[in-house]
Amino acid sequence: MQIKPRLAGAFLLSYPSMSTQQRFLQLNAMRIRRINIERMIKDAIFITLGVTAAAFGLKSFLLPSHFLDGGVMGISLLIHNQTNFDLSYLVVIINIPFIVIAYTQVSKSFAAKTLIAITLLAVLLAFVPFPFITSDKLLISFFGGFFLGLGIGLSIRGGSVIDGTEVLAIYTSRKTVLTVGDIILILNIVIFSVAAYLISIETALYAILTYLVASKTVDFVVHGIEEYISVMIVSEKSEEIKNAITKNMGRGVTVLQGKGGFGKRGHQEEDYDVIFSVITRLELQKLKTEVAKIDENAFMVENSVSDIKGGMIKKRPLQD
Repeated sequence: MQIKPRLAGAFLLSYPSMSTQQRFLQLNAMRIRRINIERMIKDAIFITLGVTAAAFGLKSFLLPSHFLDGGVMGISLLIHNQTNFDLSYLVVIINIPFIVIAYTQVSKSFAAKTLIAITLLAVLLAFVPFPFITSDKLLISFFGGFFLGLGIGLSIRGGSVIDGTEVLAIYTSRKTVLTVGDIILILNIVIFSVAAYLISIETALYAILTYLVASKTVDFVVHGIEEYISVMIVSEKSEEIKNAITKNMGRGVTVLQGKGGFGKRGHQEEDYDVIFSVITRLELQKLKTEVAKIDENAFMVENSVSDIKGGMIKKRPLQD
């Protein structure tokens, strides 16, 4: 039986050849595989650099001078200083419960990466020599905390942790009314108090300084130099505000459809365009100024953004 050309074309359009579909699926699978491999390589680099930085901070600064830190690493250092038990073993033993929690509460891959990172850190502490840098207490506290925080931050960028404090805090916050920040604060208060009692108040104070430096370094490494803020603006002059943000500040915007509810003037039924944009913290005051020029009564909501991807993150050139 012959098929007329027009009918044959319709047949091919309705049922594409399997080879074309297979080719598409193969290309898509290759793309996904490439993304996974790139992610694995990046994670491995971040974890390796992070563990090396943390080991350097510990062996070149904190350990020779018997300094402490906060979190689970602080517990390990405290036990090491009091018992002289090998720190490389303590790091693994004390973190095992938190690896188990990570396995059940976060993900298997996260727990596996964390186990690898902590094991690698223990190996470096046990077998790799690092140079002694300084005996100045202030420099030890500052740079010890800096390199330790750098290591923790890079490990987090690689999808793991080398200090189980965050894992414990997340798990406990799900079981209690306390927040993650509250739990970390309580844990560190206990650690520093025990250090002040067993060793000295001076050591505890230096430990607090080390922890603060490490904490800020972690924030810097994880969130970057530019801290982003998401802003939602509700105004009757949304079109003018949108133009001001795009033309005067060079930032992208998303327009959301909103419906009036209850406000200063009671119940409202009007529909409004809600402007959503992401800017850096340094640009926040400029944005407020631009909005105030157009509508001083505009309703603005600001939120800190931990990470962003895609969209127009970088500023585009301003229009003349």
